[in-house]
Amino acid sequence: MANTKWSNQTAVTEFILLGFGNLPELQNLLFLMFLVIYIVTVAGKILIIALVVADQHLHTPMYFFLGNLSCLETCYSSTILPRMLASFLTGDRTISVKGCIVQFYFFCSLAATECYLLAAMSYDRYLAICKPLHYTAFMNSRVILQLAAGSWILGSLACSSVIYLMSQLIFCGSNEIDHFFCDFTPIIKLSCSANRLVVLLDSILACIFTLPPFLLTVISYIFIISSILRIPSTTGRQKAFSTCSSHLIIVSIFYLTLMVVYMLPNTNQLRVFHKVFSVCYTVLTPLVNPLIYSLRNKEVKEALRKAARNLVPFTRCHTHHINCFSLAGKWR
Repeated sequence: MANTKWSNQTAVTEFILLGFGNLPELQNLLFLMFLVIYIVTVAGKILIIALVVADQHLHTPMYFFLGNLSCLETCYSSTILPRMLASFLTGDRTISVKGCIVQFYFFCSLAATECYLLAAMSYDRYLAICKPLHYTAFMNSRVILQLAAGSWILGSLACSSVIYLMSQLIFCGSNEIDHFFCDFTPIIKLSCSANRLVVLLDSILACIFTLPPFLLTVISYIFIISSILRIPSTTGRQKAFSTCSSHLIIVSIFYLTLMVVYMLPNTNQLRVFHKVFSVCYTVLTPLVNPLIYSLRNKEVKEALRKAARNLVPFTRCHTHHINCFSLAGKWR
C-alpha cells in the first residue's frame, strides 16, 4: 500500500541506472574495457565447457561441477554486461521497472546457485582428500546430478517470493538508481509502498539460502586443511593441496568481495567503494575463474595442449586443401 504523502505523485514506470555516467570523458574507454572483459569471459567459459565435454580425462565430478559453474557464470555476466555495454554505446541508461526486477531476479538466483555449486565442489574435494577410499561410493553419478540439479533449483527458488512482493510495490518520486545494475537495496529505496515485509523476507531468505552453503564450504575446508597438514611428506601435502587450491582461490574471491559489498554501510561516502567491489564480484570474478583453473590445474592445461595439438593439423589440412579424413588415422 502506498504511503499517503506520495499519493498525488505519478507512479514511476522506468528507472535510470546512473552507473558510471558521472565519468562522461571515459565512456568510450569503459565501453571497450567491459566489451573485452565480456568477450574474454564468455570465450573462457565456452572453452572450459568444451574441454570438459570433449576430454575423457575431465569426466570427473570436479570438472562436471566446473562445467556447471562455467555455464552459470556465462549467464551471470550476460545478465549485467550487455545492458551496461548498450548504455555506454547509446547513452540510454533507462530500464523499465519490470525489466529491472527481472534483471535482479536473474542476478539473485544465479548468485545463490553459485553459492550452492561452490559448496558442492568443496564437498567433492573434502571426500577426495579426507575420505579417498569412500569417494566413488559417496560421489557417484546419481549424487553428482542431484547436487548440480539441487543447486540450480534452490538458486531459482531463493528470490522467487521476494520478486513477487517487489512486483507489487509502487515506485514514485526519484527514479535514479546510483548503480550499474538493478540490486535489491537501490530498488527498495525508490519504493513509496510499505516495504518492511519485503526487506524482512529478503534478510530471512538470504540467511536460509546463502548461510548453509557458505558454512558447508568453510567446514569442508577446515577438514581438508587439517587432513593435508597431517600428511607426513612435503610432496604429499603439495599434491593434495594442488587438487583444491584453484577452487579455494575462487571461493575466497567470491565470498570476500560479496561480504565487502553487502556488509559495508550503504552511505554516500562509501558509494564508490560499493560500485568498485560490485564490479569485482559481478564482472571480474567470472573473468579470472577460467584463468585460475587453466593456469593452476594440470589436467586442464593438459587438455588445452591436446586440443591445441589436434587443432594444428586440422588447420593445416584446410590451408593446404588436404583430405583431413584420410589422415585421421595418422593423427591418432
